[in-house]
Amino acid sequence: MEFKNNLFLPTYITKVVKHMHISFPFYLILTFLSALSGMTIAYFVKSKIHKGLKMILSFSGSFLLGVCIFHLLPEVFKNPKSEPGLWIVCGLIFQILLEFLSQGVEHGHSYNSKNHKIPGLVFFSLCIHSFVEGIPMEENNPLIWGIFLHKIPIGMILFVMINKTHESNIIKVFFLLIFAIMSPLGSFLNSYFAFLSEWQGAITAFVVGILFHISTTILYENNQDHSFNFTKIVITFFGLGCAYLI
Repeated sequence: MEFKNNLFLPTYITKVVKHMHISFPFYLILTFLSALSGMTIAYFVKSKIHKGLKMILSFSGSFLLGVCIFHLLPEVFKNPKSEPGLWIVCGLIFQILLEFLSQGVEHGHSYNSKNHKIPGLVFFSLCIHSFVEGIPMEENNPLIWGIFLHKIPIGMILFVMINKTHESNIIKVFFLLIFAIMSPLGSFLNSYFAFLSEWQGAITAFVVGILFHISTTILYENNQDHSFNFTKIVITFFGLGCAYLI
């Protein structure tokens, strides 16, 4: 797999990676590790997690929005015959429906299980969301980095949610790993089934709709009181700028 400079890696790292023979695609490992990174951060900071989570969400939300506007939208509208507008709306509606099950965990809402069990519907919806957005990753370097940053706060929230249950540690780790592999699994199956290549434009537009809803909801909910917050504004512009540059 060839890595391009627009992966936003330092030049010397890019040169090293180009000469490495990696049997397992780098982007699959990257998105898997991003979810684990969020879980690891949550494990070590625990009670202090909510202090930095809103800032991380602001950056990841603005970065995702920038990826959609600067990179994904121009790509999907290159072929208007695939009706990208229709698929974007379908993706947006799909995510709205999915959030009836997830309770908005994917954009920062916390969830407390009343019976101290892992909430099956919430976990299932998060896995579906993660799986679907990972499908078009292989052909979209900006999307890879968007999902990478998106998975960190979700991993943090999911860890807190599962860690509060009364399940054994083995069960907790099992569910966390299942979530972590969902985006790589979606991308892997996309490359495995050749017939999906004919639907890449529609699939990518569908994912754009999902990410549009997620990113705009994150930015809106992080400023519900409509008060001026200089730090959040700087982080938001920084996220959009990073998305533009990749």
